[in-house]
Amino acid sequence: MTEFVDTFSDNGVTLRSSNHVIIGPSVELRLPGGVGIELDALYRRFNYNANSTVINSFLNLQTSGNSWEFPLLLKKRLGGEGPVHPFIDAGLSFSKLSGVKSVVTTVQNAINNNSPAEVKHDFATGVVIGGGIDFHAILVHIVPELRFTRWNRDQIDGTIIPSRGLSSNRNQAEFLLGITF
Repeated sequence: MTEFVDTFSDNGVTLRSSNHVIIGPSVELRLPGGVGIELDALYRRFNYNANSTVINSFLNLQTSGNSWEFPLLLKKRLGGEGPVHPFIDAGLSFSKLSGVKSVVTTVQNAINNNSPAEVKHDFATGVVIGGGIDFHAILVHIVPELRFTRWNRDQIDGTIIPSRGLSSNRNQAEFLLGITF
């Protein structure tokens, strides 16, 4: 629901981001009283690109990388018996960036960079809250969830174009659809 980096478009400069698919396994230990402990390993491929028509500036920046998130959540199921169980969850998440690469294309040449200057921290922690509904069919659970994460710091932060900054989004809202057995 939110982009990996804050995007913008003004004064001849456009920054776009895409990272809409998150995949990964989830494990839950169910305890008595409708309580559970969940651990996820969520992967997303992210990329962002900036284009500039500003004089004396580069023409194009393309950056891509991998983001791994490991939320550890305490989950509370609400309601009684039956195939539909609403729940709330909260906990901590740990994020690790890897394989970040960029290509800067100017009028004169293209520069490949395996350590972009705007990647300030490859690790961050965050606080997570969420809620959803667990639909239990015969052998499968379908679990739509809204989840919000507030990260403790920007993993990406820098100036990519004179007078215009780039930063990762510290507020992350997601719609997740889990299919479990």
